[in-house]
Amino acid sequence: MDINTTFILVLIACYLIGSIPCGLVITRLAGQEDIRKKGSGNIGATNVYRTAGKKFGVATLLLDALKGSGPLYLAMHYFAFSENQYAAIIAALFLGHCYSIYLGFKGGKGVATALGIYLVLAPLVVLEALIMFIFIVWKTRYISMGSISAACIVPFLLYYQLHSWPYFAAAALISVVVVIRHKENIERIVHGTESKFKI
Repeated sequence: MDINTTFILVLIACYLIGSIPCGLVITRLAGQEDIRKKGSGNIGATNVYRTAGKKFGVATLLLDALKGSGPLYLAMHYFAFSENQYAAIIAALFLGHCYSIYLGFKGGKGVATALGIYLVLAPLVVLEALIMFIFIVWKTRYISMGSISAACIVPFLLYYQLHSWPYFAAAALISVVVVIRHKENIERIVHGTESKFKI
């Protein structure tokens, strides 16, 4: 099998893995109501945490991150792809979560999956973005604002560390989609109706 065929197969597999709606699967297996009908209606860790409980929220966060980090790590470890191809794999994993084929091309907001991706690609960038995330959430109590702020700074931190335009482009795509997926949160923040995080 030539490298291009292998890449296409890996790319498709990564999109399908990224598409797995972990929050929905976890809550369904636990006998919970469809998470899409509760709280914000999102399948991500924050809504699961708020509506189904802390342990399910944490499990969703870990699994959503793992479906970003696991496939990317394996691809980088076992295949000699170019940076452009790895950037496409990153996009496939992330877009799979946000636009899942299993949910009619609907999905989550992608923050946890992006976290998993960046843990493999540049762990120091994750630490730097995490500091910003914690500071913003501490000051505002809005997880959405922390997520948006961290996502927007990552492409620049990533380029500063790796000096790679393909990875910068993939990270910029992630940032744009994260902001778009938080459109309703942004509107609620503006109107003062966004739910604040409680420990």
